[in-house]
Amino acid sequence: MVQRPRGTRDFTPAAMKRRLALEHLLEDVAQRHGFDRVQTPVFESLDLFTAKSGQGVIDQLYAFNDKGDRPLTLRPELTAPVMRMVAEEMRNDTKPLRLSYYGQCYRYEEFKTGRYREFFQYGAELIGVKGPLAEAEVLALAVNMLHATGLKGWQVRIGHVGVLKDALIGLGLSSEVDEASGEPPIASAMRLLDKGDDAGLAALFSSHGLDPSHAEPLRALASLEGGVETLEPARQLLSSMEGVSLEALEELERTLEALSALAPAPPSLAVDLTVARGLDYYTGMVFEVKVEELGGEGQILGGGSYRLLHLFGLPDLDPCCGFGLGFDRVLLALEAQAQADGRDEAVPGETDARPYIAIAPEKADPMPLLPLVASLREAGARVELLLSKKNYGRIIKWTEGIGATHLLVVKSADIKAGMGRLINFTTGDRIDVELNSKALLSAL
Repeated sequence: MVQRPRGTRDFTPAAMKRRLALEHLLEDVAQRHGFDRVQTPVFESLDLFTAKSGQGVIDQLYAFNDKGDRPLTLRPELTAPVMRMVAEEMRNDTKPLRLSYYGQCYRYEEFKTGRYREFFQYGAELIGVKGPLAEAEVLALAVNMLHATGLKGWQVRIGHVGVLKDALIGLGLSSEVDEASGEPPIASAMRLLDKGDDAGLAALFSSHGLDPSHAEPLRALASLEGGVETLEPARQLLSSMEGVSLEALEELERTLEALSALAPAPPSLAVDLTVARGLDYYTGMVFEVKVEELGGEGQILGGGSYRLLHLFGLPDLDPCCGFGLGFDRVLLALEAQAQADGRDEAVPGETDARPYIAIAPEKADPMPLLPLVASLREAGARVELLLSKKNYGRIIKWTEGIGATHLLVVKSADIKAGMGRLINFTTGDRIDVELNSKALLSAL
Protein backbone atom coordinates (compact mmCIF):
# COMPACT_ATOMS: atom_id res chain seq x y z
CA MET A 1 0.00 0.00 0.00
CA VAL A 2 1.32 3.42 -0.96
CA GLN A 3 1.83 5.63 2.10
CA ARG A 4 2.33 9.36 2.41
CA PRO A 5 5.95 10.57 2.21
CA ARG A 6 7.99 10.82 5.39
CA GLY A 7 7.66 14.15 7.16
CA THR A 8 4.26 15.02 5.65
CA ARG A 9 0.73 14.79 7.02
CA ASP A 10 -2.85 14.24 5.90
CA PHE A 11 -5.56 16.47 7.34
CA THR A 12 -9.00 15.00 7.95
CA PRO A 13 -12.15 17.17 7.81
CA ALA A 14 -11.98 17.63 11.60
CA ALA A 15 -8.36 18.77 11.42
CA MET A 16 -9.09 21.09 8.50
CA LYS A 17 -11.89 22.84 10.39
CA ARG A 18 -9.35 23.81 13.04
CA ARG A 19 -6.67 24.79 10.52
CA LEU A 20 -9.07 26.87 8.42
CA ALA A 21 -10.34 28.61 11.55
CA LEU A 22 -6.78 29.63 12.48
CA GLU A 23 -5.92 30.73 8.94
CA HIS A 24 -9.08 32.85 8.66
CA LEU A 25 -8.49 34.36 12.10
CA LEU A 26 -4.93 35.40 11.20
CA GLU A 27 -6.04 36.80 7.86
CA ASP A 28 -8.84 38.79 9.47
CA VAL A 29 -6.36 40.48 11.83
CA ALA A 30 -3.98 41.14 8.91
CA GLN A 31 -6.73 42.81 6.89
CA ARG A 32 -7.69 45.01 9.83
CA HIS A 33 -4.07 46.18 9.86
CA GLY A 34 -4.25 47.00 6.14
CA PHE A 35 -2.36 43.93 4.86
CA ASP A 36 -3.41 42.20 1.62
CA ARG A 37 -2.91 38.52 0.82
CA VAL A 38 -0.51 37.45 -1.94
CA GLN A 39 0.58 34.04 -3.18
CA THR A 40 3.71 32.75 -4.93
CA PRO A 41 4.56 29.43 -6.67
CA VAL A 42 5.38 26.34 -4.61
CA PHE A 43 8.59 25.89 -6.64
CA GLU A 44 11.08 28.63 -7.47
CA SER A 45 14.47 29.06 -9.11
CA LEU A 46 17.20 27.56 -6.94
CA ASP A 47 19.20 30.78 -7.35
CA LEU A 48 16.58 32.67 -5.35
CA PHE A 49 17.58 30.87 -2.16
CA THR A 50 21.31 30.43 -2.76
CA ALA A 51 21.56 34.20 -3.37
CA LYS A 52 20.01 34.78 0.04
CA SER A 53 21.54 31.94 2.09
CA GLY A 54 24.55 30.64 0.13
CA GLN A 55 25.29 27.30 -1.55
CA GLY A 56 25.25 25.47 1.79
CA VAL A 57 21.48 25.71 1.93
CA ILE A 58 21.07 23.27 -0.98
CA ASP A 59 21.49 20.24 1.29
CA GLN A 60 18.33 21.30 3.14
CA LEU A 61 16.23 21.76 0.01
CA TYR A 62 14.09 19.63 -2.27
CA ALA A 63 16.14 20.81 -5.25
CA PHE A 64 15.86 19.36 -8.77
CA ASN A 65 16.34 20.13 -12.45
CA ASP A 66 13.21 20.27 -14.56
CA LYS A 67 12.86 18.82 -18.08
CA GLY A 68 14.49 21.94 -19.48
CA ASP A 69 17.46 21.33 -17.15
CA ARG A 70 16.62 24.45 -15.14
CA PRO A 71 17.64 24.26 -11.44
CA LEU A 72 14.53 24.61 -9.30
CA THR A 73 13.52 23.86 -5.72
CA LEU A 74 10.41 23.55 -3.63
CA ARG A 75 10.33 26.74 -1.59
CA PRO A 76 11.85 26.39 1.92
CA GLU A 77 10.33 29.68 3.13
CA LEU A 78 8.13 32.46 1.82
CA THR A 79 9.94 35.77 2.38
CA ALA A 80 12.35 35.48 -0.55
CA PRO A 81 9.58 34.47 -3.02
CA VAL A 82 7.49 37.46 -1.92
CA MET A 83 10.47 39.77 -2.44
CA ARG A 84 11.02 38.25 -5.89
CA MET A 85 7.34 38.87 -6.69
CA VAL A 86 7.58 42.49 -5.52
CA ALA A 87 10.58 43.03 -7.81
CA GLU A 88 8.86 41.42 -10.80
CA GLU A 89 5.23 42.43 -10.40
CA MET A 90 4.94 45.35 -7.95
CA ARG A 91 7.84 47.71 -8.58
CA ASN A 92 5.52 50.57 -9.45
CA ASP A 93 2.77 49.88 -6.93
CA THR A 94 2.04 52.52 -4.30
CA LYS A 95 4.39 52.16 -1.36
CA PRO A 96 4.52 51.12 1.35
CA LEU A 97 3.24 47.64 0.55
CA ARG A 98 1.53 45.67 3.30
CA LEU A 99 1.52 42.04 2.22
CA SER A 100 0.42 38.86 3.98
CA TYR A 101 0.89 35.29 2.78
CA TYR A 102 0.27 31.69 3.75
CA GLY A 103 1.30 28.38 2.28
CA GLN A 104 3.34 25.20 2.29
CA CYS A 105 7.11 25.15 2.54
CA TYR A 106 9.57 22.27 2.27
CA ARG A 107 12.86 21.46 3.97
CA TYR A 108 14.69 18.15 3.76
CA GLU A 109 15.54 17.51 7.41
CA GLU A 110 14.72 15.06 10.16
CA PHE A 111 11.28 15.85 11.44
CA LYS A 112 10.13 15.96 15.06
CA THR A 113 7.33 17.54 17.07
CA GLY A 114 6.39 20.80 15.40
CA ARG A 115 8.95 20.38 12.59
CA TYR A 116 7.96 18.64 9.36
CA ARG A 117 9.45 18.34 5.90
CA GLU A 118 6.26 19.86 4.56
CA PHE A 119 5.17 22.66 6.86
CA PHE A 120 2.96 25.72 6.72
CA GLN A 121 3.97 29.32 7.26
CA TYR A 122 1.97 32.49 7.69
CA GLY A 123 3.78 35.78 7.35
CA ALA A 124 3.58 39.49 6.69
CA GLU A 125 5.91 42.09 5.17
CA LEU A 126 5.89 45.90 5.32
CA ILE A 127 7.86 47.12 2.30
CA GLY A 128 8.93 50.61 1.27
CA VAL A 129 9.08 52.33 4.66
CA LYS A 130 11.50 52.08 7.56
CA GLY A 131 12.02 53.32 11.08
CA PRO A 132 10.65 52.73 14.58
CA LEU A 133 7.01 53.34 13.67
CA ALA A 134 7.13 50.85 10.78
CA GLU A 135 8.73 48.28 13.08
CA ALA A 136 6.06 48.91 15.70
CA GLU A 137 3.33 48.32 13.11
CA VAL A 138 4.77 44.89 12.28
CA LEU A 139 5.21 44.03 15.96
CA ALA A 140 1.64 45.13 16.70
CA LEU A 141 0.31 42.88 13.93
CA ALA A 142 2.12 39.87 15.40
CA VAL A 143 1.00 40.65 18.94
CA ASN A 144 -2.63 41.20 17.91
CA MET A 145 -2.64 37.96 15.94
CA LEU A 146 -1.45 35.93 18.91
CA HIS A 147 -3.93 37.63 21.22
CA ALA A 148 -6.72 36.80 18.77
CA THR A 149 -5.82 33.09 18.82
CA GLY A 150 -6.33 32.92 22.59
CA LEU A 151 -2.81 31.54 23.10
CA LYS A 152 -1.64 31.95 26.70
CA GLY A 153 1.73 32.39 28.38
CA TRP A 154 3.77 33.37 25.33
CA GLN A 155 6.76 35.67 25.52
CA VAL A 156 7.98 38.14 22.91
CA ARG A 157 11.70 38.93 23.00
CA ILE A 158 12.68 42.14 21.24
CA GLY A 159 16.14 43.42 20.40
CA HIS A 160 17.94 45.56 17.89
CA VAL A 161 20.85 44.26 15.79
CA GLY A 162 22.13 47.82 15.45
CA VAL A 163 22.73 48.20 19.20
CA LEU A 164 25.29 45.42 19.38
CA LYS A 165 26.66 46.10 15.90
CA ASP A 166 27.35 49.74 16.74
CA ALA A 167 28.97 48.74 20.05
CA LEU A 168 31.27 46.20 18.40
CA ILE A 169 32.31 48.59 15.62
CA GLY A 170 32.87 51.32 18.20
CA LEU A 171 35.21 48.99 20.07
CA GLY A 172 37.28 48.44 16.93
CA LEU A 173 35.95 45.23 15.33
CA SER A 174 35.39 45.28 11.59
CA SER A 175 32.14 44.68 9.69
CA GLU A 176 34.08 43.43 6.65
CA VAL A 177 34.37 39.70 5.97
CA ASP A 178 37.48 38.15 7.53
CA GLU A 179 39.26 35.76 5.13
CA ALA A 180 40.25 33.35 7.89
CA SER A 181 36.78 32.88 9.40
CA GLY A 182 34.70 33.69 6.32
CA GLU A 183 32.51 36.15 8.24
CA PRO A 184 32.80 39.67 9.69
CA PRO A 185 34.50 39.81 13.12
CA ILE A 186 31.43 41.55 14.54
CA ALA A 187 29.31 38.53 13.49
CA SER A 188 31.76 36.20 15.25
CA ALA A 189 31.59 38.37 18.36
CA MET A 190 27.78 38.34 18.37
CA ARG A 191 27.75 34.56 18.14
CA LEU A 192 30.21 34.25 21.04
CA LEU A 193 28.13 36.64 23.13
CA ASP A 194 24.99 34.67 22.34
CA LYS A 195 26.72 31.49 23.57
CA GLY A 196 28.20 33.18 26.64
CA ASP A 197 31.71 32.19 25.52
CA ASP A 198 33.81 34.76 27.42
CA ALA A 199 37.14 33.05 26.61
CA GLY A 200 36.33 32.93 22.90
CA LEU A 201 35.32 36.59 22.93
CA ALA A 202 38.60 37.59 24.64
CA ALA A 203 40.57 35.56 22.10
CA LEU A 204 38.70 37.24 19.23
CA PHE A 205 39.54 40.70 20.54
CA SER A 206 43.20 39.73 21.01
CA SER A 207 43.46 38.29 17.49
CA HIS A 208 42.38 41.66 16.11
CA GLY A 209 44.84 43.65 18.22
CA LEU A 210 42.26 44.81 20.76
CA ASP A 211 42.44 44.78 24.55
CA PRO A 212 40.28 41.82 25.76
CA SER A 213 39.09 43.92 28.69
CA HIS A 214 37.16 46.08 26.18
CA ALA A 215 34.66 43.22 25.95
CA GLU A 216 33.61 43.52 29.61
CA PRO A 217 30.83 46.12 28.97
CA LEU A 218 29.47 43.81 26.25
CA ARG A 219 29.25 40.93 28.71
CA ALA A 220 27.44 43.24 31.10
CA LEU A 221 25.07 44.19 28.28
CA ALA A 222 24.42 40.53 27.57
CA SER A 223 23.54 39.92 31.23
CA LEU A 224 20.73 42.49 31.23
CA GLU A 225 17.36 40.80 31.53
CA GLY A 226 13.89 42.26 31.80
CA GLY A 227 11.40 44.42 29.98
CA VAL A 228 11.48 48.03 28.91
CA GLU A 229 13.21 48.93 32.18
CA THR A 230 16.46 47.38 30.85
CA LEU A 231 16.85 50.24 28.36
CA GLU A 232 18.17 52.71 30.94
CA PRO A 233 21.00 50.50 32.30
CA ALA A 234 21.80 49.61 28.68
CA ARG A 235 22.07 53.31 27.86
CA GLN A 236 24.46 53.81 30.78
CA LEU A 237 26.64 50.88 29.67
CA LEU A 238 26.80 52.04 26.05
CA SER A 239 27.54 55.62 27.12
CA SER A 240 30.58 54.38 29.04
CA MET A 241 32.05 52.86 25.85
CA GLU A 242 34.06 55.32 23.78
CA GLY A 243 32.86 55.85 20.22
CA VAL A 244 29.59 53.93 20.64
CA SER A 245 26.42 55.48 19.22
CA LEU A 246 23.12 55.43 21.12
CA GLU A 247 21.03 55.91 17.96
CA ALA A 248 19.95 52.26 17.63
CA LEU A 249 18.96 52.07 21.30
CA GLU A 250 16.88 55.23 20.95
CA GLU A 251 15.15 53.77 17.88
CA LEU A 252 14.31 50.62 19.84
CA GLU A 253 12.92 52.71 22.70
CA ARG A 254 10.64 54.56 20.30
CA THR A 255 9.51 51.28 18.69
CA LEU A 256 8.53 49.87 22.09
CA GLU A 257 6.69 53.09 22.97
CA ALA A 258 4.69 52.92 19.73
CA LEU A 259 3.97 49.20 20.24
CA SER A 260 2.44 49.90 23.64
CA ALA A 261 -0.03 52.26 21.95
CA LEU A 262 -0.84 49.97 19.00
CA ALA A 263 -1.41 46.61 20.70
CA PRO A 264 -2.31 45.12 24.07
CA ALA A 265 0.57 44.12 26.30
CA PRO A 266 1.89 40.59 25.59
CA PRO A 267 1.76 38.08 28.47
CA SER A 268 5.51 38.64 28.75
CA LEU A 269 7.87 41.07 27.00
CA ALA A 270 11.64 40.89 27.31
CA VAL A 271 14.27 43.17 25.82
CA ASP A 272 17.27 41.17 24.54
CA LEU A 273 20.08 43.40 23.25
CA THR A 274 22.43 40.56 22.30
CA VAL A 275 20.13 38.77 19.89
CA ALA A 276 22.13 37.25 17.02
CA ARG A 277 19.81 36.63 14.08
CA GLY A 278 22.44 37.21 11.39
CA LEU A 279 24.04 40.48 10.37
CA ASP A 280 23.95 39.70 6.64
CA TYR A 281 20.16 39.73 6.71
CA TYR A 282 18.76 41.64 9.69
CA THR A 283 19.61 45.30 10.14
CA GLY A 284 17.45 46.77 12.90
CA MET A 285 14.75 45.62 15.30
CA VAL A 286 14.49 41.85 15.68
CA PHE A 287 12.01 39.79 17.66
CA GLU A 288 10.86 36.26 18.37
CA VAL A 289 7.99 34.67 20.25
CA LYS A 290 8.25 31.52 22.35
CA VAL A 291 5.70 29.41 24.19
CA GLU A 292 6.48 26.91 26.94
CA GLU A 293 4.18 24.13 25.72
CA LEU A 294 6.56 23.30 22.87
CA GLY A 295 9.70 22.95 25.01
CA GLY A 296 12.89 23.10 22.96
CA GLU A 297 10.88 23.83 19.81
CA GLY A 298 9.17 26.72 21.56
CA GLN A 299 9.72 29.45 18.97
CA ILE A 300 6.52 30.07 17.07
CA LEU A 301 7.26 33.38 15.36
CA GLY A 302 10.27 35.47 14.41
CA GLY A 303 11.23 38.45 12.31
CA GLY A 304 12.45 42.02 12.22
CA SER A 305 13.94 44.60 9.86
CA TYR A 306 16.09 43.14 7.09
CA ARG A 307 17.77 43.83 3.75
CA LEU A 308 16.80 41.64 0.80
CA LEU A 309 15.39 43.72 -2.05
CA HIS A 310 18.87 44.96 -3.03
CA LEU A 311 19.37 41.45 -4.45
CA PHE A 312 16.61 42.28 -6.95
CA GLY A 313 17.84 45.73 -7.87
CA LEU A 314 15.61 47.63 -5.45
CA PRO A 315 18.04 48.89 -2.77
CA ASP A 316 15.86 51.95 -2.15
CA LEU A 317 13.18 49.71 -0.61
CA ASP A 318 15.57 48.21 1.96
CA PRO A 319 15.24 47.64 4.80
CA CYS A 320 11.85 45.92 4.92
CA CYS A 321 10.22 44.63 8.08
CA GLY A 322 8.23 41.45 8.54
CA PHE A 323 7.85 38.13 10.28
CA GLY A 324 7.11 34.49 9.71
CA LEU A 325 4.65 32.63 11.92
CA GLY A 326 5.03 28.87 12.33
CA PHE A 327 1.43 27.87 11.64
CA ASP A 328 1.87 24.25 12.77
CA ARG A 329 3.65 25.23 15.99
CA VAL A 330 1.01 27.79 16.97
CA LEU A 331 -1.65 25.15 16.40
CA LEU A 332 0.25 22.58 18.48
CA ALA A 333 0.53 25.06 21.35
CA LEU A 334 -3.16 25.96 21.15
CA GLU A 335 -4.14 22.27 21.15
CA ALA A 336 -1.89 21.54 24.14
CA GLN A 337 -3.43 24.40 26.10
CA ALA A 338 -6.97 23.37 25.15
CA GLN A 339 -6.29 19.80 26.26
CA ALA A 340 -4.87 21.02 29.59
CA ASP A 341 -7.98 23.18 30.11
CA GLY A 342 -10.37 20.40 29.09
CA ARG A 343 -11.67 22.37 26.10
CA ASP A 344 -12.74 20.84 22.79
CA GLU A 345 -12.27 24.09 20.86
CA ALA A 346 -8.59 25.00 20.50
CA VAL A 347 -9.06 27.85 18.00
CA PRO A 348 -11.75 30.53 18.33
CA GLY A 349 -14.35 30.00 15.64
CA GLU A 350 -13.46 26.42 14.77
CA THR A 351 -16.93 25.28 15.86
CA ASP A 352 -19.33 26.12 13.04
CA ALA A 353 -22.06 28.36 14.46
CA ARG A 354 -24.31 27.91 11.41
CA PRO A 355 -27.40 25.68 11.66
CA TYR A 356 -26.45 22.17 10.52
CA ILE A 357 -29.49 20.31 9.27
CA ALA A 358 -29.67 16.72 8.06
CA ILE A 359 -32.68 16.01 5.84
CA ALA A 360 -33.72 12.39 5.48
CA PRO A 361 -36.60 11.19 3.30
CA GLU A 362 -37.88 8.05 5.07
CA LYS A 363 -39.15 5.74 2.32
CA ALA A 364 -39.99 8.85 0.28
CA ASP A 365 -38.86 10.32 -3.03
CA PRO A 366 -36.18 12.95 -2.26
CA MET A 367 -36.79 14.96 -5.45
CA PRO A 368 -39.60 17.16 -3.99
CA LEU A 369 -37.23 18.13 -1.14
CA LEU A 370 -34.49 19.56 -3.40
CA PRO A 371 -35.94 23.12 -3.58
CA LEU A 372 -36.07 23.14 0.25
CA VAL A 373 -32.43 22.04 0.45
CA ALA A 374 -31.40 24.79 -1.99
CA SER A 375 -33.33 27.54 -0.19
CA LEU A 376 -31.90 26.54 3.23
CA ARG A 377 -28.36 26.64 1.84
CA GLU A 378 -29.03 30.01 0.22
CA ALA A 379 -30.20 31.27 3.63
CA GLY A 380 -26.81 30.32 5.15
CA ALA A 381 -27.55 26.96 6.76
CA ARG A 382 -25.38 23.88 6.32
CA VAL A 383 -27.56 21.15 4.86
CA GLU A 384 -26.92 17.50 4.03
CA LEU A 385 -29.52 15.49 2.19
CA LEU A 386 -29.49 11.74 2.74
CA LEU A 387 -28.63 10.33 -0.68
CA SER A 388 -29.39 6.67 -0.02
CA LYS A 389 -32.32 4.77 1.47
CA LYS A 390 -32.05 3.90 5.18
CA ASN A 391 -34.46 2.79 7.86
CA TYR A 392 -35.22 5.09 10.77
CA GLY A 393 -32.55 3.61 13.07
CA ARG A 394 -29.85 4.05 10.47
CA ILE A 395 -31.04 7.59 9.74
CA ILE A 396 -30.46 8.47 13.40
CA LYS A 397 -27.02 6.84 13.34
CA TRP A 398 -26.11 8.66 10.12
CA THR A 399 -27.14 12.02 11.59
CA GLU A 400 -25.03 11.43 14.70
CA GLY A 401 -22.10 10.33 12.53
CA ILE A 402 -22.01 13.50 10.43
CA GLY A 403 -22.44 15.72 13.50
CA ALA A 404 -25.63 17.51 12.43
CA THR A 405 -27.41 19.47 15.15
CA HIS A 406 -30.88 18.89 13.67
CA LEU A 407 -32.59 16.17 11.67
CA LEU A 408 -35.64 16.67 9.48
CA VAL A 409 -37.37 13.35 8.80
CA VAL A 410 -39.86 13.41 5.92
CA LYS A 411 -42.18 10.57 4.91
CA SER A 412 -44.19 10.32 1.69
CA ALA A 413 -47.35 11.45 3.48
CA ASP A 414 -45.44 14.37 5.00
CA ILE A 415 -44.45 15.65 1.56
CA LYS A 416 -48.10 15.73 0.51
CA ALA A 417 -49.06 17.52 3.73
CA GLY A 418 -46.15 19.93 3.53
CA MET A 419 -44.93 18.95 7.02
CA GLY A 420 -41.97 17.09 8.54
CA ARG A 421 -40.62 16.02 11.93
CA LEU A 422 -37.69 18.12 13.22
CA ILE A 423 -35.44 16.57 15.87
CA ASN A 424 -33.02 18.71 17.90
CA PHE A 425 -30.02 16.49 18.68
CA THR A 426 -28.82 18.82 21.43
CA THR A 427 -32.03 18.93 23.49
CA GLY A 428 -33.82 15.87 22.15
CA ASP A 429 -36.93 17.97 21.36
CA ARG A 430 -39.15 16.84 18.46
CA ILE A 431 -41.64 19.09 16.71
CA ASP A 432 -43.68 19.10 13.53
CA VAL A 433 -42.66 21.89 11.14
CA GLU A 434 -43.71 23.19 7.74
CA LEU A 435 -41.50 22.23 4.82
CA ASN A 436 -40.26 25.71 3.96
CA SER A 437 -36.97 27.37 4.82
CA LYS A 438 -38.45 30.24 6.83
CA ALA A 439 -40.43 27.95 9.13
CA LEU A 440 -37.53 25.54 9.53
CA LEU A 441 -34.97 28.20 10.37
CA SER A 442 -37.27 29.87 12.90
CA ALA A 443 -37.78 26.48 14.58
CA LEU A 444 -34.07 25.85 15.12
